[in-house]
Amino acid sequence: MANLPRLPVAAEHGVVKFFCGLPPRLQRLLFGEPPTIDGQQLAPDIHTLLWLDRLVYDEGTAEVRSAEVRRTERLKEARIVAHRPPIPMERVEAVAIPGPAGTIDARLYVPVEAVEPSPLLVYFHGGGWVIGDLDTHDDPCRFLAARAGVRILSIDYRLAPEHPFPAAAEDALAAYEWAAGNAERLGPGDGRIAVGGDSAGANLAAAACLMARDADLPLPALQLLIYPVAETAGTSPSRETFGEGFLLTRGDMDWFEDHYLPSGVDRADPRVALLNAPDLSGLPPAYIATAGFDPLRDEGEAFGALLREAGVQVALRRHPGLIHTFANLTAICPSARAAMLEAAGALRLGLAA
Repeated sequence: MANLPRLPVAAEHGVVKFFCGLPPRLQRLLFGEPPTIDGQQLAPDIHTLLWLDRLVYDEGTAEVRSAEVRRTERLKEARIVAHRPPIPMERVEAVAIPGPAGTIDARLYVPVEAVEPSPLLVYFHGGGWVIGDLDTHDDPCRFLAARAGVRILSIDYRLAPEHPFPAAAEDALAAYEWAAGNAERLGPGDGRIAVGGDSAGANLAAAACLMARDADLPLPALQLLIYPVAETAGTSPSRETFGEGFLLTRGDMDWFEDHYLPSGVDRADPRVALLNAPDLSGLPPAYIATAGFDPLRDEGEAFGALLREAGVQVALRRHPGLIHTFANLTAICPSARAAMLEAAGALRLGLAA
């Protein structure tokens, strides 16, 4: 199928939002029956999104782009998907955190209707440790802040390939430790702090908990892990079953991991390969959300199972009709919005006094 020319951002967002917001029956008439794989059916609005995506993007060119070009294009795509008037906040401010290799930029979100005294979520964005920034995940942070009524500190950790493993993991621990020690500076909190993120960001949140426990630091009250990366061997069945056609591909994961974990790095290190951690006991309770049509589905659920075996309280929620990146799709896909509303509810509950 020939690719269509790109529309202006606002127009493209409006077209996608219109079709993804149609009644499911009409979406089936226009775009066909969503596929059923592994006993799950893709949500009609997600099927519509993928159908429209294939009209615009040529998936066959992804692997030959340079790292810098690929990073730039992916950032633009993420901003287009999340494009909408920003969810209002009482306050959004820049924060500078001292890190192991210099200042770590961060952004504090204070919702209009915050729980008082409001707890804090330290959030790490997704992007395979290679792409993403404070802007690409501005919308998910605003969404969670507004719906959970909590302050959110979004962390702009160092990215590969310029800063390979363990740079991002070290920044994650430093950011959490600083936030825990500076809660009063960040707002009217009461010491309740969670860590969370999506994809590679969820991996960093979980790694920060492991490192904090091993360093005898005070632990967060909750881990909010949205489709986390949990292994680097790429052996889980879902990486193969959903490796093509659902936005995040197996090739994408190989590309990300090759940049974050170059030759000479121990890919089995539990600070990145969470499933290799020899001991998961004593970690904070976790809410883990996975997507049925996600290459990372099985490893995220395997991590949840290992946490439970170690005595950690875990709420594991699979959204069977969704895909990776649903955290960034709340502006256009009702099914993604519902999943993130559930995550916000879990965050509010997990940080309840």
